[in-house]
Amino acid sequence: MTQGLCILGSTGSIGQNCLRVVDGLPGRFRVMALSAGKNLETLAAQVMKYRPAIAVVSQSPLEESLRARLRSLRYTKRLRIVSGVEGQVEASTHPKVDFVVSASHGTTGLVATYGAIRAGKRVGLANKETLVVAGELVMRAAAEQGSEVLPIDSEHSAVHQCLRSGQRGEIKRLILTGSGGPFLKTPRKLFDSITPEQALKHPVWRMGGRVTIDSATLMNKGLEIIEARWLFGVAPAQIEVVIHPESIIHSMIEFRDGSVMAQMSVPDMRIPIQYALTYPERLAVSGDSLGLDLISARRLNFQQPDTKRFPSLDLAREALRRGGIMPCVLNAADEIAVEAFQNHRLRFSSIPRLIEEVMRQMPSRQALNSLEDVMEADREARRRATEVISALAA
Repeated sequence: MTQGLCILGSTGSIGQNCLRVVDGLPGRFRVMALSAGKNLETLAAQVMKYRPAIAVVSQSPLEESLRARLRSLRYTKRLRIVSGVEGQVEASTHPKVDFVVSASHGTTGLVATYGAIRAGKRVGLANKETLVVAGELVMRAAAEQGSEVLPIDSEHSAVHQCLRSGQRGEIKRLILTGSGGPFLKTPRKLFDSITPEQALKHPVWRMGGRVTIDSATLMNKGLEIIEARWLFGVAPAQIEVVIHPESIIHSMIEFRDGSVMAQMSVPDMRIPIQYALTYPERLAVSGDSLGLDLISARRLNFQQPDTKRFPSLDLAREALRRGGIMPCVLNAADEIAVEAFQNHRLRFSSIPRLIEEVMRQMPSRQALNSLEDVMEADREARRRATEVISALAA
């Protein structure tokens, strides 16, 4: 049976890899909706190829720009072009959409993802921020509506796969692995001179700008701790992080009987994407061989993360401990800090300092009862983060 597919963030790395997976599974999916930001050239090419019912752009002025581009390409099939959050919600809740891939940057797709879950859609989650900023709300809605949330992020996909060997109540600990990023061995005294260009050279993965910088600071692992807490319903103390530079083992579960299950594969996002799209089946991934050559891999190394050099991990754990709005504050402050670093307005070493200062300023234990609470906390944290950057630059 063909499933209707909506991709939030179709022009990004995850979105494009998702469409590659769809190409390798002919007849399995019908692309009903594509949502992008400002990359109209790529979006128009996707519309030409997949002929969706709805295309979403970030702002209303871009609607006519997309129409004009498609006219120039002589596209004549009927297409509804919409914009903004309202357009994303329309796409993610479309009656002919069965599966929504949430791969929008940052908190952009939160409202649409939440809407899809409340509409009973199956959701493939590639966007960490959705569960970081509103995990309790999102997973509560999923339980109430019977919506299935399947992780696409490689580490959480690995945990999901390992869980097929046991029950959640049998988990002793989750072990999330991380490559350590490009500065794993860089002396702390050199952190002040790190440039955005250096930070964007990830040793293993090809990813978007923010997630690559987050990998360099280890904030991505901190966000993954928060995400795992909500996805798998485990206590924060049960979630550990280990540095694994080869990125062959994507995560592990230790069960209470002492058994450890590890999911291993070459680092290619098509594997977790296809796992989510076709779950509970496992199908061959088309194209290049994705088999793991253990002889070539030879050695797998592990080490504890150095939280003195990379304090973002501890900041994430503190945000999770404080609860309420604090994970949302952490995420918002990090996004502003990363943007400032990329624009050469903030030093690499100042990213965690800025986040810590914004968390210090924000009230603790403020509850999140609605998406409006989330959005308000997000706006306030961004405002304060911007003020801190201005003060540092003065």
